[in-house]
Amino acid sequence: VQLQASGGGLVQAGGSLRLSCAVSGRTSNMDTVAWFRQAPAEAREFLAAIKWNGGIKYYADSVRGRFFASRDNAKNTVSLQLNSLKSEDTAAYYCAAGTPVWLQADLSRTTSYPSWGQGTQVTVSS
Repeated sequence: VQLQASGGGLVQAGGSLRLSCAVSGRTSNMDTVAWFRQAPAEAREFLAAIKWNGGIKYYADSVRGRFFASRDNAKNTVSLQLNSLKSEDTAAYYCAAGTPVWLQADLSRTTSYPSWGQGTQVTVSS
C-alpha cells in the first residue's frame, strides 16, 4: 500500500484545515488508516484511526471532539478534519496503514502500521 498525505499549510489559531491521504496499491493488505503527527524533537503521536471498510473510528483523547476522520472508498482517500486549531497542533502530520488490533494500545503504536505516507506540515500561528 502507498499513501500520500496533503492539505497542510499555515493557519491562524482557531482555524481549520482538512488533510487528505490518498491510498493506492493493495488495500487488501490493510484494514485501518491512521493519522499521526510529530513536532520537532518529539515522539510521533497517534491522533485517529478509521477502518477502511465500515468506517469505525477511534480518536486520541487529545484531539477527540476537534479532529474528525472520514474515508471515501470510491476515491481511495481518508481525510482528517482539523478544527479549533491551537499553536500546539503545529507538527508534521502523517497517514499510515496497517492491520492493528482495535484496542487503544495497538492502534496508537507506530509499529502497528507498516505503510506510511510522507508528512504534510501544519503550522498554526497564534
